[in-house]
Amino acid sequence: MPGLPFKKAVVATICLATFAYSAPAGTLVASAPSSTPTAPYASENPNGMLWTEQEDITPEPIRGTLGATILGPQNVPMDLQNADLLAPPSTDSGTVGNAKWPFSLSHNRLQTGGWARQQNVQVMPLATEMAGVNMRLEAGALRELHWHKTAEWAYVLKGSMNIATIDFNGESFYDTVNPGDLWYFPPGVPHVLQATADLAEGAEFLLVFDDGDFSEDSTFSLTDWLSHVPKDVLARNFQTTVDAFDHIPGKELYIFPSTPLPKASSPQGNVALPYTFKASQMPVTPLSGGTVKIVDSTIFNVSTTIAMAEVTVEPGAMRELHWHPTQDEWSYFLEGTGRVTLFAANANARTFNFQPGDVGYIPASYGHYVENTGNATLRFLEIFKSDRFQDVSLQQWLALTPPELVKAHLQLDDDTIAHLNATKAVVQGPA
Repeated sequence: MPGLPFKKAVVATICLATFAYSAPAGTLVASAPSSTPTAPYASENPNGMLWTEQEDITPEPIRGTLGATILGPQNVPMDLQNADLLAPPSTDSGTVGNAKWPFSLSHNRLQTGGWARQQNVQVMPLATEMAGVNMRLEAGALRELHWHKTAEWAYVLKGSMNIATIDFNGESFYDTVNPGDLWYFPPGVPHVLQATADLAEGAEFLLVFDDGDFSEDSTFSLTDWLSHVPKDVLARNFQTTVDAFDHIPGKELYIFPSTPLPKASSPQGNVALPYTFKASQMPVTPLSGGTVKIVDSTIFNVSTTIAMAEVTVEPGAMRELHWHPTQDEWSYFLEGTGRVTLFAANANARTFNFQPGDVGYIPASYGHYVENTGNATLRFLEIFKSDRFQDVSLQQWLALTPPELVKAHLQLDDDTIAHLNATKAVVQGPA
């Protein structure tokens, strides 16, 4: 009968497959027969970085047989820093929004006593949930008394900072924070920031706000407000005379010089939840390829809208393939150089290169990984608009999925499946 051999082969294949998927409970390794894939095998093209920013070359948009030289004007330093944009790996595909913003490209607000530059959706449209400010204060300089509509989270980069605030019950709080330490102010909580004289140069810090549309130029500042209130109203409010306000500033001070206050040896005040967290004193969790420390509301109780992981990745290691289920990730690169590939579903993927001072942004559920592309330790912050840190490890997911199902999807051999690690690696050491 025409077509009979083919039908017999199909029946035989189905029977074998049924037998393979009927393995007894507790089977750890699948033994389903291999079959013709329904899609081509993934490319085996090498897709490493073609150069680093330290190389003395003129980079060209050429990878293998693809691309051609640049004939027109070229920003060579920019192309050296962004190898995977100029000559992307063949695994990149489709369209993904720009996920990198160097603070070096942000307009800087210069003041007597310091400066501030910001990143928000105006310069990085992908970053809808969080915005950042990089601020510097000379020793003694003040970021004046102010408050925000959003929460403010901070990480001290250099030097030490005195912070002072009150809560809604009129309880005061005063503390000194050092490099690697954090502070957090809920929306509407008034505060003032001052650099100590620990460093002759003062201090520098990173601020993150839980709204991508935040602007540091829209802060509620003490001097800005009082300069727009009639002095007779001020006199009635403070129960004093009008001439008591003869010397108040006529406009916002924002940042200005002052004399450093004494450092606090420990937090002072009676607030229910401290507004600072000494993350610099927190031990790291060692991993096969680096370290991690996680700070969220479970240990920094007041920080109910911002969670953080500080990650280090050693040369040759990588932050494993993973995603964050419901939270966008705002990243900040502190040391070293890294390479991040975002998978945005529907065959959309793009790779970005990061240097110290760069901001990264990864929308919720985007698959991604972070490679150390240099010869020194890569250190960066993962920051989330959430009260808890959460991530899903690709390898852990596959290791805890019935092996027959993993094999049916990926056609991995038994040995590879048996070696999948059911413990989340976070940072994977060199192979």
